[in-house]
Amino acid sequence: MPELPEAEVVRRQLQAAVVGTTIARIRVGREDIIRQGIESLSWYAGACVVDVQRQGKSVILVCERAAVKRVVVAELGMTGLLLLAREAVPSAKHVHMVMKLANGPQPEVWYWNARRFGRLYLLNQKAWTVYRQRRFGPDPLTMTGAEFVDLIKSCRGRIKAVLLNQHRIAGIGNIYANEVLFRSGIHPHARGSRLSRRRIRTLFETMQRVLGEAILMGGSSIRSFVAPDGTRGRYQGRHLVYQKKGAFCPNGCGTRIQGLSDERASFLCPACQKR
Repeated sequence: MPELPEAEVVRRQLQAAVVGTTIARIRVGREDIIRQGIESLSWYAGACVVDVQRQGKSVILVCERAAVKRVVVAELGMTGLLLLAREAVPSAKHVHMVMKLANGPQPEVWYWNARRFGRLYLLNQKAWTVYRQRRFGPDPLTMTGAEFVDLIKSCRGRIKAVLLNQHRIAGIGNIYANEVLFRSGIHPHARGSRLSRRRIRTLFETMQRVLGEAILMGGSSIRSFVAPDGTRGRYQGRHLVYQKKGAFCPNGCGTRIQGLSDERASFLCPACQKR
């Protein structure tokens, strides 16, 4: 967490707030948070932010200067935040980048991350293409149902592990994998290749619906996530199984939600979710 819905909320707010602004300068708290491209840091001073994109759980600021484009890739990971308001910053200790802006309504963008000092990449277009191809599978909101069915049928592993594999499908994490599988009636340990095309299609439609609803509700604020304007998400109020071990199944079957200790904690109804 943050996962795809939270990253998309961040993208949309930044898109509205910073596109068209000019970067006055970028202040980095410690250079080792920039995993690639530190030598190009000075290039961004004077560049214009022309777009904000999302790949999986990462947010990308596209910058242009003298007809040359470069990107700032912010990996949100488990605790990363991109913030527009100083008062929304949880603590100064974990602020790893401040982007000073001119010619716009927002004076700054803050990158905060409490774990592993964060990850930022400053990439030219060639390096960005290589990075994107190496890191991200298709986006679950833009891939087609037929593409999704073919992908799942080609995977012999557990379906939840497939959903969490960012090289297979980019953006889904533990929260939404649990919720999507429950709503689809599929056990997290079911083998993808053994699922019928009808069940995979149901999974696809449920996945897109859940992610879309979560985005509209500002994402899920389980621990520290807040949007760039400091607001908390509301979708956690609609979680049916995530972190609800011991509660009765919301389908009314009378079974209690179980927890499994696997690659990531799974929550499921053993009566409603069949392999």
